[in-house]
Amino acid sequence: MNNTKEKLFSEFQAPSTQEWLDKIQVDLKGADFQKRLVWRTPEGFNVQPFYRREDVEKLQTPNALPGEFPFVRGNKKDDNTWYIRQEIKADDAKEANAHALDILNKGIDSLSFKIPGKKVSAEFVEQLLEGIYCDIVEVNFSTCKRHSLELAQILVEYFEKKGYDKEKVVGSIDWDPMEKMVMQGKAVEPILQFAKPIVETLREYPNFRCITVNAASLNNAGAYIVQELGYALAWGNEYLQQLTDAGVDATLAARKIKFNMGVSENYFMEIAKFRAARLLWANIVKQYEPKCDCACQMCVNAVTTTYNMTLFDAHVNLLRSQTETMSAALGGVHSIVVTPFDAAYETPNDFSERIARNQQLLLKEECHFNTVVDPGAGSYYIEELTTSLAAEAWKIFLKVEDEGGFLAAIKAGSVQDDINATNEKRHTLAAQRREFILGTNQFPNFTEKSDGKRPLEHSCGCGHKDETAYKAINATRLAADFEQLRLATEQAPKQPVAFMLTIGNLVWRQARAQFSCNFLASAGYKVMDNLGFGSVEEGIDAALAANADIVVLCSSDDEYAEYAIPAFKYLDGRAMFVVAGAPACADDLKAAGIENFIHVKVNQLETLKEYNHKLGIE
Repeated sequence: MNNTKEKLFSEFQAPSTQEWLDKIQVDLKGADFQKRLVWRTPEGFNVQPFYRREDVEKLQTPNALPGEFPFVRGNKKDDNTWYIRQEIKADDAKEANAHALDILNKGIDSLSFKIPGKKVSAEFVEQLLEGIYCDIVEVNFSTCKRHSLELAQILVEYFEKKGYDKEKVVGSIDWDPMEKMVMQGKAVEPILQFAKPIVETLREYPNFRCITVNAASLNNAGAYIVQELGYALAWGNEYLQQLTDAGVDATLAARKIKFNMGVSENYFMEIAKFRAARLLWANIVKQYEPKCDCACQMCVNAVTTTYNMTLFDAHVNLLRSQTETMSAALGGVHSIVVTPFDAAYETPNDFSERIARNQQLLLKEECHFNTVVDPGAGSYYIEELTTSLAAEAWKIFLKVEDEGGFLAAIKAGSVQDDINATNEKRHTLAAQRREFILGTNQFPNFTEKSDGKRPLEHSCGCGHKDETAYKAINATRLAADFEQLRLATEQAPKQPVAFMLTIGNLVWRQARAQFSCNFLASAGYKVMDNLGFGSVEEGIDAALAANADIVVLCSSDDEYAEYAIPAFKYLDGRAMFVVAGAPACADDLKAAGIENFIHVKVNQLETLKEYNHKLGIE
C-alpha cells in the first residue's frame, strides 16, 4: 500500500515557492505583489498570501507536544474539554441560587457569581451555594477587591464544612485591583497588600485561583490582539513578582494566577493568540524556577468581546460571538463566557442567555470541538501566526519591563495612552469605513428602528469612590458613534428621505445608488432607490413628489459633467443635492455651488453628522 502511495505521488512534481510566486506575478498582470496580496496586520507584522512546509520547518512550535512545557499546544493531553461558564449577578442570594440551579440543568458547568461587597458574609455564601456541588461544578466569584480576602476565608470555611476534596474544588476569585488602576485611573495601591494573604488562605486548594489578570478589559476597549497579549503577560508578571517578593513560593504564586482574556473577530489570529500566550507565559514562569512545570501552565477564561457588538441589527452579534467562541475553543482555553447578543443595550434576559449557552453546546455536542487537542497544530498559517504574535507581544512585554514593570507603566500612563490611541484609530477607521461593522456602517438594515433600545452603561457597583490619580482607558464600543447618530435621527420630527436620482450608464448608476443607499441608511435615513430616469428634471420632480430631503445624483464620472449642474440648478435648493462619486469635473461642479460628494474616500461618520446638522438634527 505504501509503495502504491509513493508511486502515485511521484508522478507529480511539487512546484517550488519561486514557481508559485512566478505564477502569481503573471496572474497579477504587473500589479505590486506586496501591495495587492500581502496583509499588513495592525499587530505589527505581515501575513503572506500562502505558506509552505519550508516556512514552518524553522519554527519551534510544531515540535511541542500537548500537555507538556511550554504548553503551546494546550494544558491537556487527552481531550480539548473546556468549562461552559455563565455569569450571574448575585444581588440576592436566593434568587441567584435558583438561577444557578436552573442553568446547571441546561448545560452550564461553570458558574460565576458577582457579589456586592457589602453582602459578603458566611450566611450569604451558604444560601448562594445551596444545592451546588462545588467539587463537581466550577465556581467563580467576583466582589469588591476590599472584600475579596474576607470572601476567600468564608469560602475555605464553607468548603471544609462540606468536606470537599481540596483537589476537586475548581474555581476562582476575581481579585485584580490593577484593573481599576489601568481602566479607571483609580489609586488602589493599598489593596495590593492583600495579594499574599488571599493566596495563603487558598494555598491548600491547588485548582482554585485567586489572582486575576483581566486583559479582557483591554480587548473590550479596542486593543489589538498583540497589545492585549503583551500587556496581559506584563500584568501577570507584575503579580507574580509582587507575590514572590512578599515571600510566596513561586510555584504557589504561579498556580494562583488566572487570565481573563477577550476574544475578537479575527478568527485565526485569536486561535494563535491563545497558543502564543501559553508559550510566553510558560517561559516567564520558568524564570522563577518553580518546583514543577505544571506551575507554568496558563489558565485562561475567554470572554467574547463587547467592543464589536452593536445596538442596531443586534442579531449579527450572534455571528460575531460564534466565530469568537470557535477561536477560543480551538485555541484550547480553560473556560469560555459567551457574551449574550443583547448585552450592548440591556441586561441579558432568559432568551439571550439560553442562546449564549447553546452557542457553546453546539460546538461541544454537535461539532465535537472538545475531542481534539489543538486541531490548529501543524497548520502552516496558524504556526506562523503563533510565532509572529509571540514575537510582537514579547516586544511589548520587554518595553513594559524596561519601564519598571506593569504597575510603573500604569502610573506613567503609557499603557493607557497606547490602548486609547488604538481605540481612537479604530474609531477613525470605522468612520471612514476602512473597518467594517456589519449592519452599522456597512449594509445597515434600512427599515430597522431602535424600539427604545439605548446603549447600556456599566458601573462597578461596589460603592467605593476611589481617588482618580492616573490616566484612564476610554472603553467605547466601535459602533457607538454611528449609533448615537442614528438615534438622533430617530428622534427628529421627520425621518429624512434620501432619493436616488439614477440616470445614464446602467452599471454605474446602479452601483452608485447601492453605495449611496448603504452610506446614508447608516444615519437612519429612509432611502429610495430607482430604476432610472430619462432626464434630471424627471428625476427631481419624482424626488420632490416623494418629499425627499436629499437628492443623490447617481451616474458615471463622465456623465456628471452633463447632468450634475443642470440637476442642481433645477432642484434650486428645494432639497440637499449630493453627487455620488469623485468625478474629474468635481472642481467645476464645486464652482457651480455643488458642495456635497459621497464616495469611498470620504469620512462617512463626519459627512453624516454634517448632513444631520444641515437637516436640523442634533
